[in-house]
Amino acid sequence: MNPKHYSMLIQWDPRDNIYVVTIPELAGCRTHGDTYEEAIKNALEVIELWIEDAQKAGEPIPQPTFAA
Repeated sequence: MNPKHYSMLIQWDPRDNIYVVTIPELAGCRTHGDTYEEAIKNALEVIELWIEDAQKAGEPIPQPTFAA
């Protein structure tokens, strides 16, 4: 699976001054970054880790969704 194919919800958190990224297709998959670019980089890494952990556990891996 290509991490770039998953949806990313990127939100600014003014309280902590960070960008928070949620991956809607992958339950509990969230990360953050001090900059927008760092948040996206971290999100791509956390998607890979989420998929790797699911594979090791024999869990199903949701397909990326596409909303037209």
